[in-house]
Amino acid sequence: MPTALIEVRRQYTEAEEVGLIDAVHGALVAAFRIPPQDKHVRLVVHEPHRFACSPNQTKPEHYTLVTIDCFAGRSVDAKRNLYREIVERLAAFGIPGGDITITLREIPAENWGLRGGQAACDIDLGFKVNV
Repeated sequence: MPTALIEVRRQYTEAEEVGLIDAVHGALVAAFRIPPQDKHVRLVVHEPHRFACSPNQTKPEHYTLVTIDCFAGRSVDAKRNLYREIVERLAAFGIPGGDITITLREIPAENWGLRGGQAACDIDLGFKVNV
């Protein structure tokens, strides 16, 4: 049950915003093999002066930060696949790969409270974390 936060520095149309969310979620489904209905993705649009980035970015106005919190245990190959999937999917929105930063924070399952306050390590999640 990863959660993702996409932060951008420019306005997109509503359809594009939905597309950005779907792109990151689709990458998580493909790379981490989570169930498609397990969708926890947020999008925050910042005014550019409130979201600094390097002026050396190819298109600073397109700089995008994707932060993912997930259960610990995915393989390095799964993580590499996730990064590649995100960059490829965001390219459809004109976002250059070099202007995307992805951070992945792995959290032990006992540190997630789900389904009425249960520790995630005590729940059958319905999918494997060790991919």
